[in-house]
Amino acid sequence: MIYLCMDTSHTWLAVSLIIDDQVAASFQQDCWKRQSEEIFPAIQSVMEQAGITPKDVQGIVISKGPGSYTGVRIAMTIAKVYASSLQIPLYTIGSLDLYAGGEDCTVVTDARSKRVYHAQYRNGERITEVSAIPCEELMNRIPAEEVVIGDGNLIGREKKEPEIAQNFLKLMPKWEKQENIHLVEPEYLKSREAYLLK
Repeated sequence: MIYLCMDTSHTWLAVSLIIDDQVAASFQQDCWKRQSEEIFPAIQSVMEQAGITPKDVQGIVISKGPGSYTGVRIAMTIAKVYASSLQIPLYTIGSLDLYAGGEDCTVVTDARSKRVYHAQYRNGERITEVSAIPCEELMNRIPAEEVVIGDGNLIGREKKEPEIAQNFLKLMPKWEKQENIHLVEPEYLKSREAYLLK
């Protein structure tokens, strides 16, 4: 099977191809506010690396949020059009689950307005609900020895970029197949107005 995987839910643009249970080609770069410009060249690049054409893709996998209001919709819109036109399945996975990649860690990403999205993971499972809380509140909750993935700098920790292509592959059993791709919607934890606050 050939799967095209895409994540535009946060600052990173990640595009990869999984072919026969291996990452055949991948692209990951910090493209904050440039994802819509860079995603099509990135898709073309990974397909050229893997030696396939767009019609060879047999399934599409995307992150569904939470994340940037506009960012989540970039990959989702492309995926829905692509899957619909080729009549191939569409799968989704939560953005924070994707960034955790099954590791024991806390994932933290910028939710704007001095807030962060976060969730904690143990033994390959999420043990807390994904939520958006003030940065200062989370600072007091995370032990010093805890691995923090994502925007740790917002809570006084190191910023650590996830390995998104490998995480798509590692989390294949957790992909959620969408029976009606036209009904797929981003997962948001805030109102649209809150997302648009700078």
